[in-house]
Amino acid sequence: MEIKSEWGHLNRVIMHRPGTEITYAMLAPKPFLFERPFNYSIANKEHQNLEDTLRENGVKVDLLENLIVDEAEKKASFRQKLEEKIMALVNFYGTMESVEEAKKDMEKNIKYVDPLSLFQALIMEPSIDLKEYVPGIQYPRVYSNLPLANLYFMRDQQAVSSGVLLGKMKMQQRRKETDITSFVFSEILGAKTKKITEGFFEGGDFIPCGDFCLIGTGNRTDETGAMEAINSGIFNFPRVAIITNPLYDFMDGHDVMVNMHLDTYFNIPAKGMAITSVELARVARAKIYTRDREGHYAQETETTLYDFLKGEGYEFINLGISEQLSYSSNFLTLSDRKIVAIDSSKVIKKLLAENVFDTDTRQKIIKDMELKSGKMFPDSDAMAKSGIDVIKIDLSEITGGYGGAHCMTSAIDRT
Repeated sequence: MEIKSEWGHLNRVIMHRPGTEITYAMLAPKPFLFERPFNYSIANKEHQNLEDTLRENGVKVDLLENLIVDEAEKKASFRQKLEEKIMALVNFYGTMESVEEAKKDMEKNIKYVDPLSLFQALIMEPSIDLKEYVPGIQYPRVYSNLPLANLYFMRDQQAVSSGVLLGKMKMQQRRKETDITSFVFSEILGAKTKKITEGFFEGGDFIPCGDFCLIGTGNRTDETGAMEAINSGIFNFPRVAIITNPLYDFMDGHDVMVNMHLDTYFNIPAKGMAITSVELARVARAKIYTRDREGHYAQETETTLYDFLKGEGYEFINLGISEQLSYSSNFLTLSDRKIVAIDSSKVIKKLLAENVFDTDTRQKIIKDMELKSGKMFPDSDAMAKSGIDVIKIDLSEITGGYGGAHCMTSAIDRT
């Protein structure tokens, strides 16, 4: 379980196919950090198609649900730990007597509950309010403290390099996701892990590049978390560039899609090549840290993301605003010069039809699309000339949660 570069051959990923936990997000997208509501049935098929595409290209795809359910069925010791986790998670409300009785019943009955139901309880986190309305009969009002609607964005809870760095999520809606993924990495996969405790760090802000890595900071990962990450012992790179994720000059600080994570405007499809909004990369500040013989990092210089990579000999494929805002950079690299990419033209048409953007942004997007004459990423002229092998897939529904193929996959092994 090791990753040194984004272009290394992708061997294994963990994914989570979204289930009933996203129902609430369809009714109230913004509080659940979604961009827009979407058709769950279509989105589920899109996710399965992404899974199948990866398998067809030699990638081992582990679904989070299967990992937990299968382990609980095979190993009694893991099943016991899962039961204990659920017992601590489920809350009862009511009279002291009714709560105590309910807890005892659950403790007695949980051994009969199948592993799939235990997994669903894990991501729904139910609370049960008990009120007696006739003698001896209680009316159960069920709440879900916070169903983990964003769990299918499996990139963000952790980052893998020389081990697994378990992040700390900035948004409260996502904080408990790392409890589940850390449980899987430690108890099922037996991985070397380290946890972020002081700052905030999310996996979508980490991109490994061979002898250096990039860490984005801003909307989700902060500088404290980035520094904690590079000193964790998990990121064994001679150099680290800590990037301040930028915005377009006409935007205020609330457009989370532009600068939520590094991978929302930047990605690497091949050694020495970057696909990004060059406009954003030119203004993204980059602090370059180098490691001494004792393993300590110190800042060496400050530049921009664009200038730093240009100095490393990188070539750039530019994304216009219409492409960047439709998740074009959120592709998944399978190997050097081979990627799985979103059909961004379908996404942007859906976003425009649903009036997601303000008037100013919308006008800039339409103008950019006109300049491209319909040839958007990954069908652009620049991509055709690049020699990159592209597998284009439709993720136009499921991206409504704010993320593409890169966000939906936790890459855990590349060679």
